[in-house]
Amino acid sequence: MLRTNADQLVAMAVAGSVSQPTLRAPGYIPDNDGLAVVLSGMAGIVYNVRTGDPAFGWAADHVEPGVSIANGDEKQDFALHYLTCIGNKATVTSGLAKGQKGIVTGEHARMLIDFSDETYEALAVGDTIQIEALGRGLALLDYPHIELKKMSPHLLEAMRIEAVNERTIRVPVAMELPARIMGSGAELNSEYVDQDLMSGDRALMADLGIDRMKLGDLVVINHVDHHFGRSYRKDAVSIGLCIHGDSVMTGHGPGILTLMTCATPNIQWVIDETANLGRYLGLTTN
Repeated sequence: MLRTNADQLVAMAVAGSVSQPTLRAPGYIPDNDGLAVVLSGMAGIVYNVRTGDPAFGWAADHVEPGVSIANGDEKQDFALHYLTCIGNKATVTSGLAKGQKGIVTGEHARMLIDFSDETYEALAVGDTIQIEALGRGLALLDYPHIELKKMSPHLLEAMRIEAVNERTIRVPVAMELPARIMGSGAELNSEYVDQDLMSGDRALMADLGIDRMKLGDLVVINHVDHHFGRSYRKDAVSIGLCIHGDSVMTGHGPGILTLMTCATPNIQWVIDETANLGRYLGLTTN
């Protein structure tokens, strides 16, 4: 086991409500061929797309698996985003599904939560969900040069990370993403929101095997530093998580949330197609 400061972290309640999906007028999205389309995708309760399902192939745009929640107060919503970590426990606190438990699986424009099939049937837009936020400030005590982001202690323990030596760790990942295909989100704070890979070149996606990506896959991006924003840095390494589905928009595609970054080549990786959040947290057997 890697030594961490988990016993020094503060657990805190944050809450939001199940979001209603929204569309910007007139609803059309121009795709990579210039065709205007209207697609479902972000927010709300998604009944048939879950962590462990394919990231590609849905007739949707930026589809968010499971349940999306947000807080209507801007400052409270920031707290919901910045304090919540992947793998945190969630509890429904109102409505027919009150008392049901879930797990945080992603952060996009909203926080994403996975529940049981029975819970989805009882949930309604507007129901409140409380999260036990734990993980902000989590650190690897013997590897201070490797920064953790949005990572709960529960997820860290489940990821099968190995110590290679006193400077280097090894992480199982489902696939490697070349830095050259990373698109929208490079300019954003890596503590908040994801970065999309650019999936418009379908032949390239197939050649690289990226079209087989699943929601919840752990991925590695070599030669990128995610300490602050997301920028090219030779020999830097970042580990990410696929949190939403593909997009038809130019410069967009499945979303990758930063979990771990190192400015030096001290994160090694091994390709393991089972390296998926759903398997790690017991959400799926896919």
